[in-house]
Amino acid sequence: MEVTASMVKDLREKTGAGMMDCKKALAETNGDMESAIDWLREKGIAKSAKKESRIAAEGLANIYIKDNRAVILEVNSETDFVSKNAEFTEMIDTIGNTILNSNATTLEDALALPCEEGTIKDLIIAKTAKIGEKLSLRRIKVVEKADDENFGAYLHMGGRIAVLTVVKGASAEVAKDVAMQAAAMRPEYVFESDVPEEVVEKERAVQKELAMSEGKPAEIAEKMVAGRIKKYFKEICLVEQPFIKDGDMTVNDYIKKNNGEMKSMVRYEVGEGMEKRNENFAEEVMNQVKGN
Repeated sequence: MEVTASMVKDLREKTGAGMMDCKKALAETNGDMESAIDWLREKGIAKSAKKESRIAAEGLANIYIKDNRAVILEVNSETDFVSKNAEFTEMIDTIGNTILNSNATTLEDALALPCEEGTIKDLIIAKTAKIGEKLSLRRIKVVEKADDENFGAYLHMGGRIAVLTVVKGASAEVAKDVAMQAAAMRPEYVFESDVPEEVVEKERAVQKELAMSEGKPAEIAEKMVAGRIKKYFKEICLVEQPFIKDGDMTVNDYIKKNNGEMKSMVRYEVGEGMEKRNENFAEEVMNQVKGN
């Protein structure tokens, strides 16, 4: 069957693949559009598989809210350059809204959700092949609230940091203030009760060793440790932190002042805990241009 320019154009619009790839796909499948789409998807899988070992620690985090349901997610790319690409951000919006309007609650569930490309996983594979960098949906968290609770959503640095809070009783503005606090001050936990006992014991041992090394008697050292542990909680627990807009009160004081109660917080910082790319990206681009 003859492959026409209009057929190539139609396939390209449906898949986003390059013109020559579309032409070859149609030729390989005797002009059958659906088979050509599958052929390109398989080609995309082959391309993206080569990138699986590469590091994708850049990207964006975002938050999507509808009524009493919210989704916070992180999608990674290999370079910050791609994270500013409109096609990349549109992909994130598709993923976020698809999850939001589904019953998915886990990463595995989210990747299997249907979308125009097939599934979310298929969408990521197709965009990996087209954009030329490893892309991945790293993590999601679905949060639901009651009618008397409010979400607080805050994105910092265009999505490098995303924070989603839930506050009961107080306004959405208060919830957002708390989200901004978490973005700026990087709390590891919300409440003291959230801190694992082994973490507390490790910090207590470190502080006791420091106090003893300062030549303090054992009983004095114990008192010093108690004070330092209290200070430690003020650093790592959101509700115990001094409120950034008024250092004379804690975050918990601020929420209570506004007739509220802290319920939960999720904070995503892009690439946290991941190994970073350190190769020369400019050199890589030049190699690609030269065909190396």
